[in-house]
Amino acid sequence: MTGSASDFSQLSLETVTAYLASRPALGGIVDVTRIASVREVGDGNLNLVFIIDDAAGASVVLKQSLPHVRTDPSWPMTRERSAREATVLGAHVLADPEHVPAFYDFDAENYVLAIENLSDHRVWRNELNEGRVHEYAAGELGRYIARAAFATSPLGLDPLEHKRLVARAVNPELQQITEDLVFTEPYIEHAHNVVLPGNEADVAALRSDAALVREMGLAKWRFMTTAQSLIHGDLHTGSVFVRAGATSGEAATDATDARGATTASVRAFDSEFGFVGPTGFDLGALWANFIIAGARAEALGEPARAELILSLPGRLWSAFEAEYRTLWPARIDPRVWTDEVLERLLDGIRDDAAIFAAAKAIRRIVGFAKASDIESLEPALRERAARGVLHAGRALALTRHGIADVDALAAESLATLRAAR
Repeated sequence: MTGSASDFSQLSLETVTAYLASRPALGGIVDVTRIASVREVGDGNLNLVFIIDDAAGASVVLKQSLPHVRTDPSWPMTRERSAREATVLGAHVLADPEHVPAFYDFDAENYVLAIENLSDHRVWRNELNEGRVHEYAAGELGRYIARAAFATSPLGLDPLEHKRLVARAVNPELQQITEDLVFTEPYIEHAHNVVLPGNEADVAALRSDAALVREMGLAKWRFMTTAQSLIHGDLHTGSVFVRAGATSGEAATDATDARGATTASVRAFDSEFGFVGPTGFDLGALWANFIIAGARAEALGEPARAELILSLPGRLWSAFEAEYRTLWPARIDPRVWTDEVLERLLDGIRDDAAIFAAAKAIRRIVGFAKASDIESLEPALRERAARGVLHAGRALALTRHGIADVDALAAESLATLRAAR
């Protein structure tokens, strides 16, 4: 609870309306004199989230960062992460407004973001868990990543502005969380690591594999030292909203087309882990979650759905590559950034995506903050699915150099999931 009606340092149901009235930027978004409902909906570990509707049906979402993990107040968290999210969202809205929430306001004093309400969408991970694949979303996200990557890299941004963006978007505390949870903790004894007894031998095999540990060390180095573009930083299926259209097809910003039919929509949200880092990390995070979702489908005896899900890495990459190539002629300095440079860049991004996918897949099984795709399975099914993901992650990390085609790598992952017992 806050100390007074004008204390907005930690919002509550009682103070949200007064807070809205204090923010001129939000006056045209909702009518603060006719607020119909205020709901707290945050179910994550790091933030307060409120949805506010007015009597005319207009709506806004307020997201406020907390100074600690909600479930563990002894675990401090920097509130500055909301400023980083505002930086990422502000840049990505300019690069690709079609695939992120509309951005209305940021209050740096109280660490509050005001963004579009996407309650008519569904979280993609939940949809996958319930058997609805929304395969069109992979291509839309590939285009989003390409547009954001090009616009916030030295290819599309003045070199001085890119350097300023690197400084403005630095996110040391949350970057270190990723460095530890994704690249280090799964390969050592750590309190965050918990697996089923039946998977302990699988984890021991990973830790004893010197080649795998080497690849993860190199991946961590890439993550820590590469400043290519302003990435989302945590782009898993749980940070993507989807809304199916009347024709499973094209994503659109508006809810209906000229005929009044609902259009498909895909939006990436929760970019508080963002910073200027390796472009392939966002691609890899999604790729890893496709492997995890495929493992769930296999465990549930749904091979056709698993096969469809494991087609998504290829769809993601194909859309990314096509969009990146489309944007390439607009690069700022074509004098030395020749078409051969483009091919080398794409090769590097694809390789990064594969190793980051391997790291993110393994981390979701071994470490802290696991994926509900696997955790919601019955223990017997969960053990096999977890084993499949660990084996698939290990294979992807070690064989990616010899297989340039993403579809072929995804097919290898599917075969590995099916071989797990």
